[in-house]
Amino acid sequence: MTTKRLAILIVGALLVLAPTRARADGLFTPWVGVNFANEPADGRTSFGITVTGMGAGVIGGEFDFGYSPNFFGDENVFGSNNVLTAVGNIVIGIPLGGSKGFGFRPYGTAGVGLIRAKGEEIFAPDVSSNEFGINAGGGAFLFFGDHVGMRGDLRYFRAGFDDLNVFNIDKVDFWRASIGVTFR
Repeated sequence: MTTKRLAILIVGALLVLAPTRARADGLFTPWVGVNFANEPADGRTSFGITVTGMGAGVIGGEFDFGYSPNFFGDENVFGSNNVLTAVGNIVIGIPLGGSKGFGFRPYGTAGVGLIRAKGEEIFAPDVSSNEFGINAGGGAFLFFGDHVGMRGDLRYFRAGFDDLNVFNIDKVDFWRASIGVTFR
């Protein structure tokens, strides 16, 4: 009798520990946003893409690329100044309603990467700076079906800049609110 129980216990343990097919969400979101809480950048438009990979659980990673033309106030079409962000983040999000069909996934995100500022003034040379930057924020995905949804995002960016004295700026820190269409 004990051999039979041991065999059942071993088979049960193997079934529980057996590998299962991994499910992950791959998400691609082109977005448009607005910068605020930084005087020259208040109300300035930004746009970009975010690529997110969520594991079968609640933890994932993402790459966020954003471009903010005219960040420091120039009104030219793509400006003589801009800020570019390229950051990698950890994402923690709980899929409410599952990862198929209609669903809602609130999330938080934080990470590090490159924040690049570029500017020029009429009587000064071009100035640019590549800096280590941080960002943190959160938002939510709302899926309408298996493949299409929306993403709303609010995040804070910060980097120090030593060589942008043309604009009397010693650091770049700002908030960005964005919305985009998400494909999974």
